[in-house]
Amino acid sequence: MLTPKFAKATNSFHVELKHRINNYFESTGKPTTGGFRLFSKAVFLEAALVVLYISAVFFTPEKTWVDILLCVLMGIVIAGIGFNIMHDGGHGSFSKHPLMNRIAAYSTELVGASQFMWNMKHNVIHHAYTNIDGVDDDIDAKPFLRMATTQKKYKMHRFQHLYFWILYAVLYLYWVLMNDYTKYFKRKVGDIPLKKMRTKDHILFWAFKVVYCAIFIVIPMARLGFVDWLVGYLAVCCTTGLILSVVFQLAHTVEHTQFPMPDKATGKMEDEWAVHQLKTTANFATKNKLISWYVGGLNFQVEHHLFPKISHIHYPAINKIVKQACKEYNVTYIEYKYMASAFVSHVHFLREMGKSA
Repeated sequence: MLTPKFAKATNSFHVELKHRINNYFESTGKPTTGGFRLFSKAVFLEAALVVLYISAVFFTPEKTWVDILLCVLMGIVIAGIGFNIMHDGGHGSFSKHPLMNRIAAYSTELVGASQFMWNMKHNVIHHAYTNIDGVDDDIDAKPFLRMATTQKKYKMHRFQHLYFWILYAVLYLYWVLMNDYTKYFKRKVGDIPLKKMRTKDHILFWAFKVVYCAIFIVIPMARLGFVDWLVGYLAVCCTTGLILSVVFQLAHTVEHTQFPMPDKATGKMEDEWAVHQLKTTANFATKNKLISWYVGGLNFQVEHHLFPKISHIHYPAINKIVKQACKEYNVTYIEYKYMASAFVSHVHFLREMGKSA
């Protein structure tokens, strides 16, 4: 496939939208980064992970169900670190200081995921070519799941709306134990060549992998024994995987989002980039403050995709500006009032992908 090229509009929706958002920050005097609100959340989440880890590994409760509960809570916190710290840090919106952004971004390394691979997969590819089959690695779950009508359909896809739970649960395990290494050795993210790794990138990749294995595999196994470690490790990873999968899937693979493809001959897309983002992205539960806090504003996925370098703490404010611009430019804005309704829509989407030609 040719690299997709987005249309250039005379009366650009994107240019006007950027102008309005810039005016908002200039008039309010607010920085676009996270500030103390995000930093305090980061400290809380990291401290919670340390406390849960020490409690589960070094002060293991006598009752098995209590230890499993600690591991489930650890999985919830790890997902929260990914949503709030790593994600904003990776986009450069955690802090106005580049070093703090880098530290925040690398928080994901300590819980098993390579920042280098994530940056290429998420920041470079997914954000640029959202929901374009053959380019966006986020919708490539072949052969187990069919996420677009352009993907080959297998008989098992008729049941994908029933068995997706299992795949989502093992996502994190697959990510940290296999997928990063696959990208590293193939030098590709999907079909897109990986950017050249410097010597420092190679060293960091392997060093953090060793640290992760020591913290989450070697030390707990030595302290608890193989069986108890395995049960706890699976509880952590499956919880993390399920939460990460559901939150990210509700943003792009629901009934109302689209999967536009470029012209086969020219590689040109029908819409300009910002309009493409509106067609392929959905919000959910934006009035729910607890969900917004925990998922790091990823329920405001529209605003995030349009302005990834703006911290998620500002999404509720700029949400109104984006909606108004969409109304004036007659651009559809996809939003589900509740997380439950977005989840139901995702299940319906999977069912339709398993049935449609």
